[in-house]
Amino acid sequence: MNRDKILEQIRKNKPAELPLPELPDFREEGADLVKKFTETVVAMPGKVLQITENQSLANLMAEHFPGEKRVASMLPDYPGNVDLAKITHPAELDNVDLAILPARIGVAENGAVWLTEADCGHRVLPFIAQHLIVVLKKENLVQDMHEAYRHIRVDDTGFGVFIAGPSKTADIEQALVIGAQGARSLTVVFAN
Repeated sequence: MNRDKILEQIRKNKPAELPLPELPDFREEGADLVKKFTETVVAMPGKVLQITENQSLANLMAEHFPGEKRVASMLPDYPGNVDLAKITHPAELDNVDLAILPARIGVAENGAVWLTEADCGHRVLPFIAQHLIVVLKKENLVQDMHEAYRHIRVDDTGFGVFIAGPSKTADIEQALVIGAQGARSLTVVFAN
């Protein structure tokens, strides 16, 4: 049997397309997303901070991260001192102390934040920096991953990642190692 006949037989025996199943809505009405998200991030352990009306991101960073020397930021109101536009190879970011990035979505059920390539500047930045600061608007919180996936469009950005908590592993000699494959700490800053 030649190739064309085989493909013709396959096309004839193709099953009919079925509609995708309906997914139930798992949302809990009246849930306090800020409270749940905060509890989840703190349990990882991470930190959650709030920029107050009379406080700037710069003031908050100076208060909580005073000794960080190399700061890479994707936020215009806090430029940092690493010019991400001049970075040509990811290895040039290996000594970044602090990365400050905007998040598009925060997921209350697991404390994850959604970052795209546009948010990171370089895909490697949230993983190679020693400490990761993510700035998130409260109105961008969703209850669960089902809701989060309804909001994201990976095909629009080319790259996206959910990050939840600092990097950690316990499979190396059965000892907990923080920062083994990513940032040693995660701080989420709620912006107004």
